[in-house]
Amino acid sequence: MYNDVMEVEILLDDLESKCVKTYNGFINELQAIKAGRANPHVLDKITVDYYGSMTPINQMANISVSEARILVISVWDKGAIKNVEKAILAANIGITPQNDGSVIRLVFPELTEEKRKSLVKDTKAIAENMKITIRNHRRDANDEVKKLKKDSLITEDDVKELEKVVDKKVNSYIEQIDNLFKDKEKEIMSV
Repeated sequence: MYNDVMEVEILLDDLESKCVKTYNGFINELQAIKAGRANPHVLDKITVDYYGSMTPINQMANISVSEARILVISVWDKGAIKNVEKAILAANIGITPQNDGSVIRLVFPELTEEKRKSLVKDTKAIAENMKITIRNHRRDANDEVKKLKKDSLITEDDVKELEKVVDKKVNSYIEQIDNLFKDKEKEIMSV
């Protein structure tokens, strides 16, 4: 098949790992987008000063969806509720926490049609950036393939075959990103 199978496998594994990382990054970005429903992932990047160390909220509280638009944060150490509330306010996620002394509630507002369209536009921009990143991975992989050819480790036929393999893999990830975007768009636009 290829003269230097090891180099080719490393190249394809590297491409796969880069594409997976980009794809998972896109999933994380989508989870952080508020679509008018209570979404615990909006708190993922928020950390609280808890006895001198910055601690993620999900490591110091139970986070649950009590109703479609209400997120309930039940902090295990009641003395830290004020710090959690301050961290949420400081994170500027667009939702004001309601503290009743035992739990914190986040009420997600209904989205206007204009806000929904704006969210879809922002989400589309994120999807496009992820697809550009994946295409850059393809370019890098194809450059490596050409380098292998230049170093006489593979033949011209191998180059064409490998470019097809790289294209197929990249197109698969681009299609998956498109599908995720379409699903998120439906979620955002549904009232």
